[in-house]
Amino acid sequence: MDAVLLARLQFALTITFHFIFPPITIGLAWMLVITEWNGWRKNDDAFVRAGKFFGKLFAITFAVGVATGIVMEFQFGTNWASYSKFVGDIFGAPLAAEGIFAFFLESSFLGLYLFGRGRVSKGVHWFSIFMVAVGATLSAFWIIVATSWQQTPAGYVIRNGRAELTSFAEAVFNPSTFERYTHTVVACLVCGAFFMGGVSAFMVLKKRHLDVAGKTLKLATIFGFIAAVLVAFPTGHRSAQQVAETQPEKFAAIEGLYDGRTGAPLVLFGLPIPRDPSLKAPIEIPNMLSWMAFGDLDAEVRGINDFPPDEVPKGAELWISFVSFHNMVILGTLFIAVTGFGLFQMWRKKIMESKWFLRAFMLCLPLPVLACEFGWTAAEVGRQPWAVYKVLKVQDAVSITVPAGNILFSIIMFGLIYLALGALWVFLLAKKIGRGPEAAAAVKGGE
Repeated sequence: MDAVLLARLQFALTITFHFIFPPITIGLAWMLVITEWNGWRKNDDAFVRAGKFFGKLFAITFAVGVATGIVMEFQFGTNWASYSKFVGDIFGAPLAAEGIFAFFLESSFLGLYLFGRGRVSKGVHWFSIFMVAVGATLSAFWIIVATSWQQTPAGYVIRNGRAELTSFAEAVFNPSTFERYTHTVVACLVCGAFFMGGVSAFMVLKKRHLDVAGKTLKLATIFGFIAAVLVAFPTGHRSAQQVAETQPEKFAAIEGLYDGRTGAPLVLFGLPIPRDPSLKAPIEIPNMLSWMAFGDLDAEVRGINDFPPDEVPKGAELWISFVSFHNMVILGTLFIAVTGFGLFQMWRKKIMESKWFLRAFMLCLPLPVLACEFGWTAAEVGRQPWAVYKVLKVQDAVSITVPAGNILFSIIMFGLIYLALGALWVFLLAKKIGRGPEAAAAVKGGE
């Protein structure tokens, strides 16, 4: 058994499972900000009930996300001790900032939001969910700072075999932070909109709580369309350009470009063959990749074969990078289409009767999270073989004292725990959704 491979698989398992929850909580928090505002300022009982209902779903998701996130951080000191020793001076700062400035802010105001309804003024109660949303978004910033530094390291020097921080500002605002952060946060907004929209569509199809579901369905459709468009342009477009500028190997891998050329084509579809490597049956748009990457139809884009073989993804890594990126793009296009059709049905005043749209919205509920997973996978696997781009390779980042058998045991253990935790999360959500929002009298009594 290969300890390096097992350590990578364990980290992939824990981060993939954990990353189900932050996109939902970030996006749903901002949806609740709008929902609670309408309930407070418009004195709209349906939105008040919607806030209370979706607030419970938010709390369940938040709790599971916290539990799974703790495991991820412990791995740095167990399976990745060499990495922690090398970058601890830099990597530890944003993680500490995330805990001190973001997580405590988010969790403290979440308690006020969940238990303060009817005990504090409506304005203070709305402010509490606003601060939860701000805290969640700040938390994402510091995590993105840490991961972006791995992609485009800056503000450091290497002394005595360790990376030491020389400029906190340069490390935080490294060349990929802004583009990756804006793209990720807007993607989270899509997750929140589709979560609220999917649940609302379910209630409308079941003809339950139509006064609440009708308003949240329309809100989610509008919000979801705006966010889905912004994910594609400008945030997604600019993020891809940033990768082309700073990590050309990854750009070639995710785009399926094996041989560099001027006027490079954009691959819409292809079958990557890891062993050759090559791309079979490609469907391409001539010159489009050059234009999208550099704003010039005749710009040169380097391909996989233009780089040293030991500095690019290979084999399964190359296949995963290409497939993950293109699946993310396909799903992003679907989100625009679904919410755009929903807007059309709103304009026709038939959104509540459009079963095609309602079913599509409901079935799409988990897909934005899947798109986030694909995007994260493309970003991390496409960086291979580097743990820190051009600085530290993955094979040099693992712990040298943890045997492969121990890692395999932990993978099995975590897999079983996560399976149970995921099943519990789905069960609790289904139970709450099945009950639906409380009756108007119950909410008014709590106010």
